[in-house]
Amino acid sequence: MENANPVDAVITWVDGNDPAHRARRRQFARPEELSNDSIAGDTRYTSIGEINYCVASILRFAPWIRNVFIVTDKQDPKLEEYVEKHFPGRSRDLHIVDHSVVFRGMEEALPVFNSLSIESVLWRIPGLAERYIYFNDDCSLSAPVTPEDFYADNGLVCYGSRFSLKLVKLLRELKHLRPGPKVFGFKDALAESADAINRYEEGGKKKFNHIVLCGHTPHPQLRSLLEGFFTDHPDALKSNAFHRFREPSQFNPQELCYLLAEARGMLSLRPLKGEALYLKPKNKEGYVAGKIAGFESNPKARFCCLNSIDCASKEDQELIISWLKRRIGLQD
Repeated sequence: MENANPVDAVITWVDGNDPAHRARRRQFARPEELSNDSIAGDTRYTSIGEINYCVASILRFAPWIRNVFIVTDKQDPKLEEYVEKHFPGRSRDLHIVDHSVVFRGMEEALPVFNSLSIESVLWRIPGLAERYIYFNDDCSLSAPVTPEDFYADNGLVCYGSRFSLKLVKLLRELKHLRPGPKVFGFKDALAESADAINRYEEGGKKKFNHIVLCGHTPHPQLRSLLEGFFTDHPDALKSNAFHRFREPSQFNPQELCYLLAEARGMLSLRPLKGEALYLKPKNKEGYVAGKIAGFESNPKARFCCLNSIDCASKEDQELIISWLKRRIGLQD
């Protein structure tokens, strides 16, 4: 019997090593954008196979997921053989969705190299379930999970905490006082989400004086909340989706969905501490091994984000990949 409340997974993926993709990016980016890793630098797009482990972790630890949609720009990770080897019969549940599909009717926005723009239109995937979990390709599950870990009380579960909107803006102003290139921060896009709801839904009234500080984890979403918001406010969709590269004015669509859910009494906040491993390699001996060891000793740990591991040393890359394979239970 088919599940009456299916849950899909959506993954955004790019192979920045693809010469055609690199050429398109360099054609449209300004030199200062290409030199800024927070906007268009190479490390934002480099792939060393993270998508394999992201997909494998979903199939291993969340076998109740119905479809896995991989959103790409004229690319295909070609995972069918890999998936059939480790999860026979599940390759039929993989679906490649091109940017031209989710940006249909907005083709002038293409090509786009900006995750915030792409995330703004994921709800437009044909056949997408009302309940879907968004994964960046460097984010994986690391232990068994259930639908109730993401959806509860007819709403969304967010692993995070509330954080002052006023404080975020103060920190932004202080950051702009520093010399050098301005980094587009994670909290900045979250703050823009609260401002977007205040501006568009509340007509300038300050409904939100806080953000939901969500972490680098899988993000459960409700398609109808985003579809309703962007249908009612098409100018908000255009202002967020029509940027090829990151702009400080953009908001985080996952945060937008969380705040929309909270406004409707449909958000359950759960502490993030202990749930996730966020691993961004540092030039420090033993750092990666120590982070992994600490994560392994925590019985609560279920999510991991391996950020910019292409920047890690060869030894640390091998350590990370071998650990992830063991954790997911992949045989060579």
